[in-house]
This record gives sequence, structure tokens and C-alpha cells, in this order.
Amino acid sequence: MNKITALFKKIKLPPIKIKRPSVGNMIFWGVGIALAVSGFIAVNNLVTCLTLNTIKLPGTVPAKCGVGGANGGFTLNAEGTPIAPVDLPTPVISAPDVSYPQWDGASRVNILFIGLDYRDYITNEGPPRSDTMILFTIDPVTKQAGMLSVPRDLWVNIPGYGYSRINTAYALGEGDKLPGGGPGLAVKTVEQLLGVPIHYYGQIDFRAFEEVIDTMGGLYICIPARIRIDPVGDKKPRVLDKGCQTLWGYDVLAYARQRYTAGGDVDRSIRQQLVIRALRDQVFSTENFSNMMQLAPQIYAEAQAGLRTNMAFDEALKLAVLLQQIPPESIKSGVIDDTMVTFENTTLNGQKAAVLKPIMDKITILRDDIFAGGAITPMASGDPVTLMQADAARVRVLNGTFTQGIDQRTGNYLISKGVQVVEIGPADRTYDQTLIIMYNPKLYTFRYLIAEMGIAANVQIIIKPDPAATVDIEIRLGNDWVAKLPAGF
Repeated sequence: MNKITALFKKIKLPPIKIKRPSVGNMIFWGVGIALAVSGFIAVNNLVTCLTLNTIKLPGTVPAKCGVGGANGGFTLNAEGTPIAPVDLPTPVISAPDVSYPQWDGASRVNILFIGLDYRDYITNEGPPRSDTMILFTIDPVTKQAGMLSVPRDLWVNIPGYGYSRINTAYALGEGDKLPGGGPGLAVKTVEQLLGVPIHYYGQIDFRAFEEVIDTMGGLYICIPARIRIDPVGDKKPRVLDKGCQTLWGYDVLAYARQRYTAGGDVDRSIRQQLVIRALRDQVFSTENFSNMMQLAPQIYAEAQAGLRTNMAFDEALKLAVLLQQIPPESIKSGVIDDTMVTFENTTLNGQKAAVLKPIMDKITILRDDIFAGGAITPMASGDPVTLMQADAARVRVLNGTFTQGIDQRTGNYLISKGVQVVEIGPADRTYDQTLIIMYNPKLYTFRYLIAEMGIAANVQIIIKPDPAATVDIEIRLGNDWVAKLPAGF
């Protein structure tokens, strides 16, 4: 180091002469710097807005872009609920279709359970959000069932509104008085997220839930770990010890709603599923089932004030008898947990807020495991062609082969089979194998096309929920299909 220093000392550099700038030079450089800064800001804003508006990234477009964000032009409050601007006219909401698929009694049936949040206890604070969403599925053929919990902070596309937390779907449907209300919009949101049809929903508020538990004489439940609970209302917080015990409604509700444990909402979802299993064991036990069937009209009547469902009483009894035949080990459980999302920050009503962006590939794997294949292979009784035609699915056929006109020929072939082909055209590239993409849950058409065209379900199927798509199913023809197309088309 000393040698290097000595070397530099030997180097004789000429003295630097700093010439004092003239007034003209100072003005020139001042204007230049100002223009450079202004240009940087303008280009930065242009690139930001161009990226967000043109590429249509999910999320919130900055206010400086001068357009409505991904929430349909709404501002979100601190809790994630969009609110209408004060100085602008009320936007026209494009309400989604709220019809529910008809359950034939033999196919897989799916039910969305919706639990409302604490604001349902409070008046004059707007419609409540969903505190809990659990999708139940029952397969009468295989005698299997499952339940899948959806976290309330999941960042999803709500039909007619754009991206927001999934727990706001119920509040939006109620607040804007859409057909089907809050449950209808919540059901359609979950359908688009998971790509499965939902036949029934059951929405229950806190009081009704407590009353149901109390009518049953309390709930016998085995708690795996000591936990502090804070019951709703005038009940004092207390600690539940580990072990099996009978709890009254307010304690069961507090146990199911507790969020402040190490795993947060994931832990809470697991506890809620534990409560559901305890309810199932108590209601469907051999010694209790006949008594519960006698109490069913009373329980149903007492819960009516806080129960909202599209399920008739006789349909509920039919499902109860079906559930009684399914052993506990044949009921699968799943939670969309931290490994299936990315933690993102956004701005809601000017404040920072954390949301969960879904990783759909991982969620789809979980869904297919819970549904035991039923998500894409519904087991319905009846002729597959009749079921496909009843689906009324809109189908797009794209040519990804080297054979000119095969999209038109394939379209004519499928139309001859009763498929509703509404679009044809070229694909984005050449495909070796035919690919099917499902944008909306038209499962019978999906199953029919897989069988009719010989599609390999493990590698050539993409489920990509998109409520804005102009078709329900897209077929990208591959070179493998050229030899399969029947003669005459």
C-alpha cells in the first residue's frame, strides 16, 4: 500500500484551473437541468400509466394516471370495500348471471358456506363482508366429500367490479342490490376463481350460528391446543384448555373466529374445519341422527332469521341423509394457505393494505385433490351429449396446425355433434398437441370435448377462469388432431 502511495506522489499533475462560469452559462445549465428533470417525470408517468393501462395488470392503477383503477372506478376504504365517488354519478354495474346449476341428485353437488363478519351485529355501517368462505363438495357416487377454505384477503376479480379482496364480493352485491344480492355475487366470484359450478349457498350470521349450537345442547369438540377466545357481545374473554369438552354457541363461534394465533387466517380456517367435523360427528352419530332429524324443522325454523339459502328444506334433508352415509375418513380438507399465495401490498383508500395474490397452479392442484377429480370430470347421470347441449357452452376453435382450413372443418364437425361453436380463427402459434382452455365452468361440455377429441387430461388442459372472456371454452388445434378429424369434414 505504501509503494502505491509513493508512486502517486511522484506523478506531477498540472494544476486544475476552474474558470468561473459566466451568467449566460449559468442560465443555460439551469434551464437544461430543469428540462431534464421535467422530462424524467413525464416519461416516468407515461411509462407507469402505459404499462398499467395497456397491459391490464391486476391491481390498482395510480391516481396520477387519471383513470379508474382495477376496482371498476371505485375507491376502496381501509377494509377493502369499494365506495362510490362523491362527485361522480353512480357507475352502472354489470350484474353477473345469478342462476344456479340444477342438481340432479346423482352428480357431484357443491355448496358455498358464507359466514358474515362482526359488522352484521352493528346497524348503519353498511352491508357486512364475508368473514368465512368454505366450499363443500359431495359425490353421491363415490361417497366422498371435501371442504376447501378460501382466505378472505385473497385478491380476485369480482364480476362487474374488477380486482378486490374476495370478502368484499358479498358487501358489493348487497350494497348495490344486485340480483341475487351478496350471496349471488360471492358465489359467482368463487365459481370464477376455482372453475367449479356451485349449486347451493348457505349464509348464516353470528346469532343464528350460536342458536343452532345451543338448540343441539352445545357442541362436543376436542381442542388440540390451549387458546384464548373473545366471544362476541357482553361475554368476557377467556381461555379454552386443550382437550375434549362441550361448548355453548358463543364459545364455539369465538373459537372459530379467533385470528390472532401464530398462523393467522390459516390457523383460523383449520379451526373452522375442526368445528365442522365436530358438528358432523355429533349430528350424524348413530345415537343422535334420528333425534336430529326430528329436531331439524325446529333448528331450520329458529335459524331462519339469520339464515339465507337457495336450498329448500327437503333438499337439505336429502343432503343430510347423503352425508350420514359418508365416513369421516372419506371427507377431505384443504386450506388455501401461505404456500399458494404471494403477499402483496396495495393502496386502499389512500392507506397501505396487504392482500394475498393467488398462485393458481397450486390452488388448482389443491382443488383437484379435494374434489377427487370431480372438478373436471362431473359424474352426472344421463346422456353425455344431452348434458353437453344443456350446458350451452360457447366454444372457440383456433388452428394451431400446418393444415389450412382445419379450424372451419373442425367447427362444422363439432356443430354437427351439437356443440355451440361461435368463433374460429388462427392460433397464436403451432401446436403439436391439441390444447383445451376452460374460461368458465361448463363442465359437461368440457368432459364431452375431452372424450370426443381424445385429449390427454394430464397435459393438454388449462383451467383459466376469466369472467370477461367472450367464450367459455377454447380449443387450440394441434397437429395430432389432423389425422383424428373424421372423413367428410
